[in-house]
Amino acid sequence: MKSLHQPIFDLAIRTADMLVKMFGSRCEVAVHDFADLKKSLIHIAGSVTGREIGSPITDLVLNELAKKKKHIEDIPIYKTQSKKGNIIKAANIFIRDDKGNAIGALCINYDISLLMQFGGEIEEFINFDDQGTKSESFFTSVQDITQEMVDQVLNGFKKAPSIMSLEEKVECVRQLEEKGTFLIKGATDYVASVLGVSKFTIYNYLQKIRTINEFQTEELVERK
Repeated sequence: MKSLHQPIFDLAIRTADMLVKMFGSRCEVAVHDFADLKKSLIHIAGSVTGREIGSPITDLVLNELAKKKKHIEDIPIYKTQSKKGNIIKAANIFIRDDKGNAIGALCINYDISLLMQFGGEIEEFINFDDQGTKSESFFTSVQDITQEMVDQVLNGFKKAPSIMSLEEKVECVRQLEEKGTFLIKGATDYVASVLGVSKFTIYNYLQKIRTINEFQTEELVERK
């Protein structure tokens, strides 16, 4: 049975194919369906990042999805890098339904490594806006994205999870929540195993964190 949003994604897929035909082999356009973030890549035209259909969402897009609906915005032109070290000029456009909900994304990646060698005459094309370079990882499995995000947070504590205090573990979960980690199915179990606690303990941490966040948001609104 086709999704109610299928016509929207069909248009995105046709757009992806046309963009790659227009800009050539150094261009890649990916179409993501957020119905299942662990295998959100439903179509990819071109090959710059080495991903295949069924790959998970990137951490950069996931970070944006972790925001409240009204704060989710397209990610304009930015500079990133592939696993092979190629420099990529990229942009992510959120696909929305008739209610304004982000249901997917059209992600354009252009390998500008060779173009950068030519210098002055193409300077305008390879310039980036004020947002500069953003960190974005391209994953081929959902386990990779979860592990990478957890490792990034744990590196900030500079100690093994087994000797982390309760407060440090709660802070670790707070940072992972902010990154959108728990939007990935199975992430709770993985984080629990790494921190050496039960998944129910993680749920308790999250409930506490979300309650505090809601209270702070309400308090800020009242002050305004």
